[in-house]
Amino acid sequence: MTRGLAVLRALGSTEALAEGGLGVVRVAAMVGAHKSQVSRTLAVLAKEGFVERSEDRSYRLGWRLYGLAAQAGDRRLLVGAGPVLDQLVATVGETAHLSVRRGTEVLTVLSRAPDRAVCAVGWAGRTVPASCSSSGRALFMGHSREELERIFGEVSLPQPTTAAPRDATQFARRVELAARQGFAIVDEELEAGLVGIAAPIRDADGTVVAAVNISGPKFRLARRRRAVAKSVTTAADRLSAALNDAGSAEPRTQTDFRFPQGST
Repeated sequence: MTRGLAVLRALGSTEALAEGGLGVVRVAAMVGAHKSQVSRTLAVLAKEGFVERSEDRSYRLGWRLYGLAAQAGDRRLLVGAGPVLDQLVATVGETAHLSVRRGTEVLTVLSRAPDRAVCAVGWAGRTVPASCSSSGRALFMGHSREELERIFGEVSLPQPTTAAPRDATQFARRVELAARQGFAIVDEELEAGLVGIAAPIRDADGTVVAAVNISGPKFRLARRRRAVAKSVTTAADRLSAALNDAGSAEPRTQTDFRFPQGST
């Protein structure tokens, strides 16, 4: 168990995050163990989903660890999110999610769906690219253009639709627009016919720690983005307040909910 924890700490280091993962030899050097021992430990952790192996044979922290961390990191947020998402679903009639960042991806840790035939599926426990999702845009609010271009310039951005950002610079511009608005809108970037609207959840220091978003078919959301965006930001503000001992986060009552050209 001690070696396994040491391996996880190594993969959570600044070096590992900057490199996008570490090889067995490097991990062994960091934890002070033989390569064969570390290789066996990584194999066990990978089987359980706590680490992931890339095509280049490097390892990084896995989705299951992030899911557990999201649940254990702050119970106030997770416990408080259920009722808030339920109310959001009742208000807008679309699927609502609570998501956290996982590298350049978004991990959904909680999902609520309305009782209707046509709606976005629940995504709890699944990941989507941050570059073409509304929650991803919200989670990267607060990052400078230089930081975003550095982080996303090192990866190949997925192109699930032609509306998705083509490169890191384009993604950074869309994050900047979302930050100015206080919410993010993604219109058929992740999936044809799907619209997502998200807002960030912030801790006492103003750091974005999670995001609330709704997703649904464009034919239902196209004409009511203003009202839905307001409901989503209100839900995010409620969770920010709960996270900060119910009162430290001021609601964005003065947010300008106009949609400038190119907001989607």
